Amino acid sequence: MSTVLKNWDFMRLLRMSMGLWLIYSAFVDRQPLFGLLGGLFALQALFNVGCGLGGCATPSVRRPTTHTIEETHYEEVK
Repeated sequence: MSTVLKNWDFMRLLRMSMGLWLIYSAFVDRQPLFGLLGGLFALQALFNVGCGLGGCATPSVRRPTTHTIEETHYEEVK
């Protein structure tokens, strides 16, 4: 519940207003695709998920490189 009520910035308000406008437009114009798109924008804004201004970057996992790569020796079979 704290995610829904906190950290409302400009982009989150813009997504919510676009979502509500698209849902309203879907009812007026009888276009179900607008309703689905509006619902997607509204849910993203409500739960504060999705891509923001920084883009959709996933955090990289850094592992220490302590191991060394050993050279492979091959034996010829006749």
